[in-house]
Amino acid sequence: MKKLITMLLLSLCVYAGFAQEERDTIHYHKIYYLGGTGLSFPVGKTNEAFTTKLFSGSMGLDISLKDPRYFLTPTLYLLTYGYNQQLPDPDYNHMVENGRANFYMLSMAAGRRRQFKRLNTFVYLGPAVGLVSEPRGELVGQVLKMDSKYSISLAGKMGVGADYKFPGFFLGAELGYLQHFRRIEGNSVQFLTLMVGLKSDITSLSTKVSHAIGLDNYID
Repeated sequence: MKKLITMLLLSLCVYAGFAQEERDTIHYHKIYYLGGTGLSFPVGKTNEAFTTKLFSGSMGLDISLKDPRYFLTPTLYLLTYGYNQQLPDPDYNHMVENGRANFYMLSMAAGRRRQFKRLNTFVYLGPAVGLVSEPRGELVGQVLKMDSKYSISLAGKMGVGADYKFPGFFLGAELGYLQHFRRIEGNSVQFLTLMVGLKSDITSLSTKVSHAIGLDNYID
């Protein structure tokens, strides 16, 4: 895992250190919608409580900055896992095995990309916050009642990826790393995310919305 983190950080450094100036002709003054589906893999001791489950997903925006090589990408990740409870919960009288846990994580990352004609490569890094849902069970008489325990988690998200522009849309993939800043079931929580999806231009829609609510009156 340390090698993986080091590789991702080196990728970020390499992108930040590019000396060659390129004019991005695809993302200039553009806003794109991102939609993806894929898998999320528990890493290290996270495997003791969580297992990979089909499928996870993501949805977000690719917002180009004044220099289109740089972008903001607010993204909501919907991550689903198999769940085996490791520690007893004093609020419940039974442990859960083969349950289902969900993470709803909002990442507010910034990134840098390079354009090679229709192919684009990118890296991103930023904080994330989200809601964690863990299953719980309690035996009442002869009935096992299932419940969900909710908690808030802060995390960091980084990743690398690429997309290719076809007429009307992009097809892309990304590999990401998600590190939570709180322990769940007594262990630190780390996930690898692999997403494949489409990116489509919504700049005209964004312009119409801005005009409708009067935001364009404040744009120089």
